[in-house]
Amino acid sequence: MIIEERILGVDYGKKRIGLALTDPLHTFAYAYKTIPNDKKLWINFKNIINEKKVSLVILGMPDVKKNKVLANIILSFKDKIEKNFNTDVIIWDEEFTSVIAQKRIIESVVKKKKRQDKGLIDQNSAAIILEEYLQSL
Repeated sequence: MIIEERILGVDYGKKRIGLALTDPLHTFAYAYKTIPNDKKLWINFKNIINEKKVSLVILGMPDVKKNKVLANIILSFKDKIEKNFNTDVIIWDEEFTSVIAQKRIIESVVKKKKRQDKGLIDQNSAAIILEEYLQSL
């Protein structure tokens, strides 16, 4: 039997949402894309969940003590995913993922102008969240 379902990693932001996916066997994670956090968010999210056959979402959560407002927004986002897509969502500590993502980008992206793309940091942060989850299994 071939496993086709994937796990989606999410780095939530007020302007952009970084996404990462696992391979169908759930052995590795990769940065997938960044989508705008706008009025088309739920349409885009639904398309990705359906196209990529997402069975589980790993949602990054900042330190609640440092950013209570954002943490509450993320918990609301989690509830909407679970209700709208009948998909389980696991909250994952995202502390330091942006710093690690920035280092990765500096090491792997040659063109300086491309490195300045903030969406690149978001999707790489999502990949780190997803990698950490996979390593915990």
